[in-house]
Amino acid sequence: MTPVAIDLNADLGEGFGRWSLTEDEALLSVVTSANVACGFHAGDPATMRRVCAWAAERGVRIGAQVSYRDLAGFGRRSMDVPSDELAAEVAYQIGALDVFAKAAGARVVYVKPHGALYNRIVHDEEQAEAVVQGIGLAGPLPVLGLPGSQVHAAALRAGLPVVTEAFADRAYTAQGTLVPRGQEGAVISDPATVVERSVRMARFGRVTSRDGESVAVRARSLCLHGDTPGAVDIARRVREQLESAGVRVEAFA
Repeated sequence: MTPVAIDLNADLGEGFGRWSLTEDEALLSVVTSANVACGFHAGDPATMRRVCAWAAERGVRIGAQVSYRDLAGFGRRSMDVPSDELAAEVAYQIGALDVFAKAAGARVVYVKPHGALYNRIVHDEEQAEAVVQGIGLAGPLPVLGLPGSQVHAAALRAGLPVVTEAFADRAYTAQGTLVPRGQEGAVISDPATVVERSVRMARFGRVTSRDGESVAVRARSLCLHGDTPGAVDIARRVREQLESAGVRVEAFA
């Protein structure tokens, strides 16, 4: 059954200084929600300000893409950060981005953890609780994440809204979790496959795992990675095919 609507989100602002990774302006013409890097794994003040301004101009919702403090590893290295420190760092990142969102006439309306932190809080209850505490310091913001994750359980206990997410270009395990990036085939780069998976997940709530099993995915938002080769063209094709299939593409927040 086709859902009422699906959101398209992408990780944006993932550059630093003169280095740029994502085609932010082009992707903002396609997606409905922007997960903006907040300076801990990528992103600098000028980039954050620029992406927030572009997003506000296009009516794209702004989300804080919070991370472990790991510029060198792009936030993809798991870290054992004390709970009180992690909570403070999450709140710090949200607050920093919100300054630029408000300057653009918008605001931060949700939070999505990045990389190793995202994967860690699927299973780690202590780290999940710390992330939720940090979000609570910044405001009662929705948490975008994997269905059934510990961070969603912690958010619900704290009275925060949760938004379920699926990934168009990441391989899934039979348990419904993401195949770690270090493993072969973790990232799907064939555009036709990404488009087909996107429509199937949006319309039928199913995805084929790496082992060939059909896995249920309950998603209100679909992530399209901005650092995938040809990301802009893939994103446009995904949106076109979703709309052709009768799926309304709109932000959840």
